[in-house]
Amino acid sequence: MDAFPTELGILACLSLFAASLWLPYVVGAARQTETGGTLDPFQRPADLRQLPAWVHRAHRAHLNLLEQFLPFAVLVLIVDRVDGFGTLTYWTAIVYFWVRVAHAIGMISGMARMPLRPMLHNIGWVCCLLMGYAVFVAGLAQPLT
Repeated sequence: MDAFPTELGILACLSLFAASLWLPYVVGAARQTETGGTLDPFQRPADLRQLPAWVHRAHRAHLNLLEQFLPFAVLVLIVDRVDGFGTLTYWTAIVYFWVRVAHAIGMISGMARMPLRPMLHNIGWVCCLLMGYAVFVAGLAQPLT
């Protein structure tokens, strides 16, 4: 049995992170109702601006992660399928994971302001492009059958 590739391990960690990043939003929204807020915990608030700023940012951090995670995940799975893992994909996956964690923490805490937050988001986008490059390089190296 071959070793489990780091890129797939990173993808598994990213999946768990994406699946859990809704928690800060829900905790923040629940705290708002416990402290005398007027929100009904069983209805989606009509306007996120009714919530504290960090709760709104937590919601946006989750959406931002999902926007980039899906393309990145698909590209990693394609690279795996064409047996294209290498040094580039190894480091790209590691950088992507930590950039997305830093982006979420910075966004929820409010510490990642201009220009840091867009830079982190753009680094994630570049990681997607690099993984896409790896797809095409590995695909071109495959013999035609």
